[in-house]
Formats: sequence, structure tokens, C-alpha cells
Amino acid sequence: MLLQWFDVREAAAVGSALADRFAPQPVPGAVTRTTQKAGHNAQDKALQELLRHAMREVRPLQLNVYKRAKLANSFKWRLLENGIEKQIAEEVTQALVLHLFVNQPSSATEQESSRASTQRPAGPAVATAKNLLSQGNRYFAQGAYVEAMNLYQDLVKLKPRHADALNNLGATLCKLGHYQEAEGYFRQAIEIRPTYPEAHSNLGNVRRWKGYFTQSEVSLRRALKLKPAYVDARNNLGLTLIVQGRLSDAKANFEKVLKVAPRHAGALHGMGQVAQMEGRFDQAVSLFKRALEVDPNMPGAYAALAGMRKMTSADGAWLERAEEIAASGIAPVEEADVRFAIGKYCDDVGDFKRAFQSYKRANELLKAIAENYERDVRSRFVDDLIGAYSRDTIAQVGNGISASKQPIFVLGMPRSGTSLTEQIIASHPDVKGAGEVAFWSDALREHETDLRQGLLGEPIRKKLADAYLHALVGKSGDAPRIVDKTPVNADYLGVIHSVFPNARIIYMQRDPIDTCLSCYFQQLSPGHNFTMDLSDLAHYYRQHERLMAHWRAVLPPGSILAVPYEELVADQETWTRKILDFVNLEWDERCLDFHKTERDVATASYWQVRQRIYHSSVERWRNYEKFIGPLMGLKKLDA
Repeated sequence: MLLQWFDVREAAAVGSALADRFAPQPVPGAVTRTTQKAGHNAQDKALQELLRHAMREVRPLQLNVYKRAKLANSFKWRLLENGIEKQIAEEVTQALVLHLFVNQPSSATEQESSRASTQRPAGPAVATAKNLLSQGNRYFAQGAYVEAMNLYQDLVKLKPRHADALNNLGATLCKLGHYQEAEGYFRQAIEIRPTYPEAHSNLGNVRRWKGYFTQSEVSLRRALKLKPAYVDARNNLGLTLIVQGRLSDAKANFEKVLKVAPRHAGALHGMGQVAQMEGRFDQAVSLFKRALEVDPNMPGAYAALAGMRKMTSADGAWLERAEEIAASGIAPVEEADVRFAIGKYCDDVGDFKRAFQSYKRANELLKAIAENYERDVRSRFVDDLIGAYSRDTIAQVGNGISASKQPIFVLGMPRSGTSLTEQIIASHPDVKGAGEVAFWSDALREHETDLRQGLLGEPIRKKLADAYLHALVGKSGDAPRIVDKTPVNADYLGVIHSVFPNARIIYMQRDPIDTCLSCYFQQLSPGHNFTMDLSDLAHYYRQHERLMAHWRAVLPPGSILAVPYEELVADQETWTRKILDFVNLEWDERCLDFHKTERDVATASYWQVRQRIYHSSVERWRNYEKFIGPLMGLKKLDA
């Protein structure tokens, strides 16, 4: 009986079959108000026909919540495969779920509860509110998020200042992927009840998912101040610290969780993430498996296993289980984890079409979470920097603010080889690697208006110099030289040079299509919102190239060393010597054995930098040429 409960394959087949029935007829002719209305009518007619079939074929099956989720996900996925626009697919899926399942008990227990509630005489509003909250919580615990959402919404209409209802509605919307709306409800709950630790913790999670890591930490620490024994908030804080690269702090929080809850799956998963970034891959695998023993359906832990090694066709059971988890009704951010992992598996085994489809699905899920990439905004930003930091403006820098040679900046597009180059330099005994230091973009945000008009005032630059050197020491200790490999620093070279004119800058260049495709295939922070759409990627790359061409033209000769990634991997020693000579470091053989260097790598390249130089990443795009039309024009830039 238990196996029947979890066997969702029949539900998946029904969902796919229903989706194949939905086929609104296109309206011929030019697009006018009349044809638009006709198109909507055709869509509505197709939807009503679909719902009639569903009522006859699905309702009698009395699907449990797990099978409902599988049916809905398979239905939506097939609509997308059939060429239905994403917005329409989402609307039709929601209509189907609401029509079939809302307020329909999914088990004998729920039916008994429902009968009991209808037999009780109607009580006062407070009793109704209590019933709505209780039933909503039951649906939420079972994964029936649409049903829970509707009950919480009814409760909020009844009692607009019900903090628990607002918080729980936000949590449900997170499960359904509506993070912007969820954040609003968490804020309302906190406004009504400022000492509500659960709402602060939930707000911290949403902020992390959206890429606001500093704000996430503030919310989570507030939750822990209100409730020091709140293990889930402490676990969430650990996750936020990981994405900030603060691995030792993250580890300390996970250890505190496991001390009081040894089988906390989230903390075991978090400890596994720390282990993989520290290069302890066997231990990471063991921790991920321990997490899965506690929660066999944990998406993040299951997905992480695919990143620990190269997968083969012998791992077919992993793929089958991953597909089941991805289609089981999990939150979009969790499904994205698994879809990226499935893409990696398919890429490893050479199934490139399926790999691309999975990566595409993962990016669509993340794009729905992230803020929109505004191409005009990005273009204007680059225009302003080029105009503000002309050759004449740069000539006014003189000796700058600081004579320090401690910083070494390694930058370029994400996935262009910055982590590899940092690892090579950081293998030198006189150098420490700081990873990605979230300083310049954060520090300059409050000065953006002035930044876009010319040199910042000397007092501001003096503060920037002191604060940045302090941040470097805080990340890596007081080493003679420290590498900052933050790719986005490429935007701020005019300011950086005006503060540290003696700093060395290494600009990583890689085949533009390989670079962009690697961005698309990697689960990056939501802050990298340009990586989730191939056309956005192509636009961002062109703007990046335009700005870097400007910096190379106006900064003093010898300030920037351009390192071609393909040449570095083809002739590691020659380019390693050039790099060390450029940053005024003596030759050291350990830089050739960079993969043996033990240090934290809190970026997406944690695995690659601990392997010997390999060439399979060169011209990888050829495996995907038929799928990546928007990127193909970038080859002209490289000509």
C-alpha cells in the first residue's frame, strides 16, 4: 500500500495525456484587437474542453497529494514541450489544479475531518479562523500547497492582521514559486508582530533566494536573537554564510544545529556543502548520503551527488530518481537544483539534447525568481562609465589614494577561468586567495550617481581604500599579496585604479560562446540575472566586452594583463610564468601543482580547481550548436 502511495508514474502519464489535449487553434491574420479576442476565446474554449475531460478521467482516481503534484508538474512540463507559452502554461495548470483538487479531501482521514467540520454548527469568526488555519496547516504539511494557499487567503480576508496567516501564506507562496509576493506577506507579519522569529527566518530565506545575502543574514540573526534555540533559523543562517564564502562561520552554525538535532537533514546537507568547497569530496558525499537517509526526497542533497564526480550511464538509477524528485511538486528553487544536476548528468554521458532541455528548464525556474535583467539599464550604465572615465579623467589619478600593491584583481566574465587563475596564483607561498570579495559593487551602490559622473571625491576614495584593505585582511589574513577574483570588478576598474593605481589586474578571456554557455549551465546566484536567458547573456557579454575594451584603452600601459583561457590550459607553464612575472612574484613550482593546494573555494568551480588542467571545456559549445542561436553571433566579436 505504501508503494502505491508513492508510485506516481500513472499520475505523470495522465498529466502528459491531458496536456496533449490542450490545443487552442491559432487565429489567422494580422494581430488586432479582434484577433486577440478571438485568440483568448479559442484558449478559453480549449481550457473548458480540457477541464471536462479532466473531471471525467481524473476525479475518479482520487489521487493523493503526491500524485496530484506529479500530475500537475507533468502537465505543465508537457505544455511547455508542446510549444505553449510559459505564462499560458502556468495559467492553465493553475486552473486545472483549482478545478480538480481544491477543497477535495485526498485521503480517508481528510474526508473524515471534512465531514466532521460540516456536521459542526457554525461558530463565531474566531472559531472559523482557527479552523481555516488548522486545515491550511494540514494541507501544507501534506504538500497540497494550492489548497493551503486558498485557505490562508480566506483567513487573511477574514482577519487581515492575522500574523500567523500572513506568515503561512508567504511560506506557501514560496513553495509555489511566488517569492516577491511571499516577501510582502512576511513583511506584513513582522510589521504586525515584530518579535515573530519564524517570519524573520522566512524573510531571510527569501532574501537569500533572491540574491540579497547581507539582508538575508540580518533577518536570520534577528530570528535567532528572538529565539536562540531556533534550529531551522540557525541552519538557514549557515546556508546564507556559505553563499557569502564564510565557510568556517557556516560550519560552526551547522555544528550547533547537529549538536541538538543530530539527524537534522538540512544541517547535514550544509556540512556536505562546506566539505565540498574545502575539497573534502569523500566526506561531502558521505554527508549528503546521511542527509538522504533522514530525508530520502531532499532535492539539494540528491542533486549535489551529481557534482561530486563525472557521471556515467551506469548511474541510470540516479537519473531516474532525480526525475521523480524534480516532478514531485517541490518548490521551484528546489526543482532548479535538480534540473541543473540532471543537465550535468546528461552532459557527462553525451545526451546533449536532453542536457540542454534540462538546463533550459532550470534557468526558466530561476528567471521567475530573479529580478528582470534590464538591457537598457545595463547599456546606459556602461555608456556612463565610458563617458565618465575618459583618458583625460584617468590621467588625473596620479598617485591615487593608496600605494599598496597587496591586491591582485582577477576578473572577467563569470566562468571565464577566474577561479583557475586565482588557484594558480594562490598556490604561491607569498599569496592568499580571498575568493569573491563582495566589496566594490556593494560599497559603490550608495555612490552610483557620483560614480557615473567622474572621479569620486578624495575623502570617499580614502574611505574605500581603508575599508577594502580591511576586508581583504579579514578574508585572508595579512598576506603580502591577496587575490580578489570577483568577476564583476570588471565594471569598476576606473574607480579601483583611482584608489589603487599600483594594483595588478588580470583579465581572463575565454571563447565568448563557451563562456556564456558555461554561465547558462551553472546554477549561479539570482543576482546574476543575465545568465538565465541566452539572449540576455549575449547582450551582457557585448556590454562587458565594450567596457573592458575601454578600460584597456584608457588605463596606463602595463596595468592589465589579458590571459586567454584556451592558451593557459594549452601551455600552463608559459602562462603561469607570465602571470607571476606580471604581479612581481618569483617563480615557484607549486603554482604548476595548483590542484594540490588546500584552501577554501566557495565558488561554482570548487571541483574543477582541484583537478589537473583539462581541455574538455574548450569549444564545448559545439555539442550544443543547434540549441544556442542567440549566442552564435558572439563569434563575430572574437573574429
